[in-house]
Amino acid sequence: MAERHSLAVHMVSNQWMRLPNYARMQQQVVAGGLDQADDWIVLHAGDRDIVITADIPLAARCLQKGSLVLGPSGRPFDTDNIGTALAMRDLNAYLRDLGTIKGSGMAFSRQDRSRFLCALEEAIQTILRRS
Repeated sequence: MAERHSLAVHMVSNQWMRLPNYARMQQQVVAGGLDQADDWIVLHAGDRDIVITADIPLAARCLQKGSLVLGPSGRPFDTDNIGTALAMRDLNAYLRDLGTIKGSGMAFSRQDRSRFLCALEEAIQTILRRS
């Protein structure tokens, strides 16, 4: 989808990853401790960027910078739902610590992929309208 819209893609991580061969894709490996990759993303994110992450605190920080934020299943994060998402994250962490719940959720489905692609296209169109 990024290729179709001629968009740059930045893959940010704390270690090297094998990535698809896409001329506009840049890999940024951030050395250092916990959350250094998140800090790099927040430092470079702006109101013309789409951040894709399952990390809810990172999503909240990017929203504050004006970025559009999507979860990997296509769920958009916004100022109306990020507070609830943060609270649910904390509640689930607490319940996991107690042993009340186990695991991390359902597997990525075909519906998740479809929802993600639709949400990403919508986010791209929103960014293009901002230009």
